[in-house]
Amino acid sequence: MSFRGVRLNTKATFTLMGMIFLIFSTQEKVTGNNESVRFSEKVNLALRRTAHLLLVENGDSTSGISPVKQEDAGTFVVRINKLFDYDKLPGLLQKSLKVHGIDRGYDVSVFRCENSTIVLGYNFQDLNQKEGVPCNGRKLEADCYNLKVTFYPEIKTASASTNWWILPVGSLLAGLGFIVWKRAKKEEKVVDFVSNIETDHKINFANSSLDITSLILISEGRIHNLTYREAKLLHLFANNKNKVLERDFILKSVWEDEGIIVGRSVDVFVSRLRKMLADDPNVKISAIHGIGYRLDIIQ
Repeated sequence: MSFRGVRLNTKATFTLMGMIFLIFSTQEKVTGNNESVRFSEKVNLALRRTAHLLLVENGDSTSGISPVKQEDAGTFVVRINKLFDYDKLPGLLQKSLKVHGIDRGYDVSVFRCENSTIVLGYNFQDLNQKEGVPCNGRKLEADCYNLKVTFYPEIKTASASTNWWILPVGSLLAGLGFIVWKRAKKEEKVVDFVSNIETDHKINFANSSLDITSLILISEGRIHNLTYREAKLLHLFANNKNKVLERDFILKSVWEDEGIIVGRSVDVFVSRLRKMLADDPNVKISAIHGIGYRLDIIQ
């Protein structure tokens, strides 16, 4: 076979593979959109059920439930115009999500309707903590409140039902093994480069370390998965060890660039970080009365 013939066959192979990949990736995209719509519908029903049960627990079985608003792919808000018992919220919400088959992680915040100030809030992992959810036992004043639930992105895994086409495509890729082998050394250099970048994103302090890239905190050997804002706040503290950070500075550094400024968020998130760092005796987040917080590293 001539060199030109080899080039033509290779080009035809790539063209065929591109067409196959395009067809099935389009199918995957349609499936993903359908799943997103179904997820939104389930969350809508779960939040309406939660709001209804909160009002019923407070003796109100006749007031209407406001429509659930979706702010983005994973953030949902329902308005509750009447007073409700915050202590009942975690259990009722978790049961409602379970009823509708929703098992993603999530953050919860309760804020006033008129000024969007967070009053109370917690993370789903707090349900399994011995101390319970933050701010438990605190009573709400009679007012209008918005209940906001922000879900973690879904971690997709390969399944036989949606990714069956990987096998035939993989067989076609095997036919190009020679080309892949020739490029192996270049790929090794790329991997080394990426590894160096990831290493630069790790911050060590006392007996703990924070990986900014994967949002993971390791404290005395225990691994904790962080939310984006938890990692951002801890990163701020770790870069300013043993320094007093004013509350306004923390708010601007962690929340203002996202267009969200909430007064109680700092206290809620500091409470979560304290629990995760509790195993490290050489780390402590101290509250400086009337000023802010400080990450103390004990030498």
